[in-house]
Amino acid sequence: MSDPFSYEVVVIGAGPAGYTAAIRATQLGLKTACIDRTVNHCGEPSLGGTCLNCGCIPSKALLDASQKYAELEGLAALGIEAKEIGLDLSKMMARKDAVVRQLTGGISSLFDSNGVDFYPGSGRLLSERRVAWEDHEGSTKEFNAEHVVLAPGSVPMDIDAVAVSNEGIVDSTGALGFDVVPNRLGVIGAGAIGLELGSVWARLGSQVIVLEALDSFLPTLDKRIAGQAIRVLRKQGLDIRLGARVVSAAEKKGVVDVVYQDDDGDQEISIDKLIVAVGRRPYTENLLAEDSGVDLDERGFISVNDLCETGVQGVFAVGDVVRGPMLAHKGAEEGAMVADRIAGFKPSVNYATVPNVIYTHPEVAWVGRTEQELTAEGQAIATGSFSFGASGRAIAANDGEGMVKIIADAESDQILGVHVFGPQASELIAQAVIAMEFSASAEDLGLTMFAHPTLSEAVHEAALAIGGRAIHTVNRKKK
Repeated sequence: MSDPFSYEVVVIGAGPAGYTAAIRATQLGLKTACIDRTVNHCGEPSLGGTCLNCGCIPSKALLDASQKYAELEGLAALGIEAKEIGLDLSKMMARKDAVVRQLTGGISSLFDSNGVDFYPGSGRLLSERRVAWEDHEGSTKEFNAEHVVLAPGSVPMDIDAVAVSNEGIVDSTGALGFDVVPNRLGVIGAGAIGLELGSVWARLGSQVIVLEALDSFLPTLDKRIAGQAIRVLRKQGLDIRLGARVVSAAEKKGVVDVVYQDDDGDQEISIDKLIVAVGRRPYTENLLAEDSGVDLDERGFISVNDLCETGVQGVFAVGDVVRGPMLAHKGAEEGAMVADRIAGFKPSVNYATVPNVIYTHPEVAWVGRTEQELTAEGQAIATGSFSFGASGRAIAANDGEGMVKIIADAESDQILGVHVFGPQASELIAQAVIAMEFSASAEDLGLTMFAHPTLSEAVHEAALAIGGRAIHTVNRKKK
């Protein structure tokens, strides 16, 4: 390893999957380099990928800030009078940017402290595990690697009918940088990204119309949870229109004219801004040389097995660029697993316990299977639920919308799925993930002591309800 451009591990991409792989590899004593192309608005290298720069972190900064602003309207019910409340959007955006700088800088510090060699620019996999690096000025070098980890991430998806200009029509990144609150805002897509961004601007005063082509709302969710969520979000002001397929959008004199089709035919709306939030696609442009040996599937993802191994020995792929949900924590776990396996250990990722979260308010979170999935497969199940409307802590906080639902195997009582719509669902779901990692039964959760008063008690009561033992709600009679 005397050659400065020879590495035991070269990682392409410094998002959560890539930087986790790089840091973990150096922790294990492996000489590691990481290449990343991301630059901030000042043109400076910025680690952390989409998540830290223009995804998870900046959106949560705006979600949390906008929620605090929205909560001011409800303070009167708590005996608090808030007068002369105003919105300084530029200051809110500046804080969002400061949060991003702090956390991206944190990754840079972690690279330095762990000994990861960082190369800003683009990386390309060549044959025989060679990696071509091109910096932002166009200079090139070639690395020799014993192992390569591909973690280039993803980018927003386009739709043929709508051209993103990042003026009147924006993608999810552009929606994080409005300098004024739109009077009327359209959102194409009622998935996690669309609902979160729509929630931000609705709280700040926009009239938000969400156009979803599917006839059902969040079809991968438990139906009961999805039904509660759409009811509450509509009550909050999100005009969610299902079965609304956008056929065109045109910018004209500061207005975006949108045409969509529903059961009643063509419909037209005029709005100030339009957000295209129809999902993301793996970013593989210029990533693979023709003779790299690494294959893409029919959807453009890198083909890997359950251990994130490609068809080329010593080459791995992790994160948004491979199968499974495009979630930062899933990618990070894959990155750590791959580094450990390169070092000779034998970990794996349990894809059955990947938590999902939508950061609306209330939040939506789930792990495992849904009732409709299991019923369709003929699985005998038992369910238990508990409403936050019966939670002492939720009521005290004036935040009693939603519920916890637990699904268990009817015979073994093993927990198969947990679904939460309610306050701090993103935190509560971790309890379910831990339980399922240890193959816990609903009875195990029911016999566990939870502090009172807490939101977590809703999980406890839902588990008790499966056996008809819930204390703070009426138990359903068994058929």
